[in-house]
Amino acid sequence: HVAGTNGKGSSSAMVASILQASGYRVGLYTSPHLMDFRERIRVQGADISEEAVCALIEEIRQRANPQTTLTFFEFTTALAFWHFSHQQVDIAVVEVGMGGRFDATNVLDPIGVLITGIALDHEAYLGDSLQKIAQEKAGIITQKAPVVLGLMPENIIQIFETQARKWQAPCFRMGQEFSIVETGATTFTYQGPRWTIPGLQTNLLGRHQMMNAMNALAVLETAVDGTFPISQSAIRTGLLNVRWRGRLEVVHRDPLLILDGAHNLAGAQVLFDFLHAQIHDGPGRRLILVVGMMRDKNLQGFLRIFLPIVDQLILTQPRMERAASVAELEQAVDRKDLVPCLLADSWEAVCRAKDIANPSDVICVTGSLFLVGEVLNRLTQPGSPT
Repeated sequence: HVAGTNGKGSSSAMVASILQASGYRVGLYTSPHLMDFRERIRVQGADISEEAVCALIEEIRQRANPQTTLTFFEFTTALAFWHFSHQQVDIAVVEVGMGGRFDATNVLDPIGVLITGIALDHEAYLGDSLQKIAQEKAGIITQKAPVVLGLMPENIIQIFETQARKWQAPCFRMGQEFSIVETGATTFTYQGPRWTIPGLQTNLLGRHQMMNAMNALAVLETAVDGTFPISQSAIRTGLLNVRWRGRLEVVHRDPLLILDGAHNLAGAQVLFDFLHAQIHDGPGRRLILVVGMMRDKNLQGFLRIFLPIVDQLILTQPRMERAASVAELEQAVDRKDLVPCLLADSWEAVCRAKDIANPSDVICVTGSLFLVGEVLNRLTQPGSPT
């Protein structure tokens, strides 16, 4: 069972990929989807079929209490668990939708729990402080299931450790019981309570993916390996084969076009670090940023992180009711010498970015997974220019 403000999707995908490389039949439940609802529910890396979705919806309707009203996410979670049962998976990797304590996925009796990290996000639902958010996420800790804690402040760690003691669940902390040693730009050694695995590399871009890989390996070592043995060979294969779309995803080169679903301050900082390194990789390399966000996010704080390095800013609006308008985004830009281009249509915004880019430039589309999904949908249409 995987929770955390950022990194839970990538970490879940890594765990599932390694387990699949180990020969197990694996279910993976994540959210949100980027292009197709069926992405949320996967077995052996394959999306649930349309036929299975329709059949299971009818089956759930027949069995559900007619007096009970389910939310979209509750129904989807039931659909996923039902599908995994029908498909007779050996093990399922389940990502929390939001928070943890009251999340629909928190009906599980997991063999292990991973909390990737804590940052401010969904404050209207989870609370306006890291402590309140941590209390919500700690709600997935259960009886004696090992708990792996990613990098987070000591006072936040204590919240999880208190909950773990209540449930007699052993805790394993990044930097304490498990760690990595970076041995190159993309390679690292994992060191855990029992495992020492050198020369590892993941298929996903960004230094933060090494941290996500460390979390994934820690939960596999401490919670899974005893029941489902995992070889070093499977770990290497799984990390190299993992794919997680819309997170530092390169979809075009010359100019470099990157899609990243960062939407909170912690995610923005990770993206900033990656982009900063990219634009300093060659002389005269410019950053063209295409941003669309939901209005309940910290618009000004998000944009402010990128202002020191952005050369051209294009503001757009995902086709979502919650999306901030381009005018709202423009008001959040607090750099007087930067005049953003306002294009509400996301595909038009991407095309404009490509029109003004030099081959050596970097274009990044970010601010919302919904925006990234829209752009990916257009890019994958037959005959669409890439």
